[in-house]
Amino acid sequence: MSKAPAGRKAGATFATARRIALALPEVTEGTCYGTPAFRVRGKLFARLKEDGESLVVRIDFHTREMLTSADPEVFYVTDHYLAYPWILIRLPSVGRELLRKAIEDAWRRSAPRQLVGAFDRSRE
Repeated sequence: MSKAPAGRKAGATFATARRIALALPEVTEGTCYGTPAFRVRGKLFARLKEDGESLVVRIDFHTREMLTSADPEVFYVTDHYLAYPWILIRLPSVGRELLRKAIEDAWRRSAPRQLVGAFDRSRE
C-alpha cells in the first residue's frame, strides 16, 4: 500500500467537504448543475462535480496554476474551466486540512469583505 505524501492524509469524502463548508458563516447548500453546491449570500464558491469524486472550488488563476503544477494528482482543471477562476480537487486524493484550506479560501473569495472580516475577528 502506498503512503500519502508528507503533509497529506489519504483521502476525503464529499461528507467531509460538506461539514467544512457548512461550518463557515452564512453558507447555504443547494444545487448547481444537478449536484450539491455551496453559496455564501447567494454566491457560488464550491460544488460537487458530476463525477461524484471531485469538488469544484473558486480560486484565482495564479494559485490555480501553482497548485495544478505542484500536485496534479489532487488539483486539476478540465477544458471547461480553463477560462474561469475554478479548480477541481480529487476528493479521494486530498487530505482534510488541504481540503479545509481550499474550501475556506474559496469562501473568502466569494463572501463580502465585512463577513470575512467578522469571521477573522471571531477566530482571534
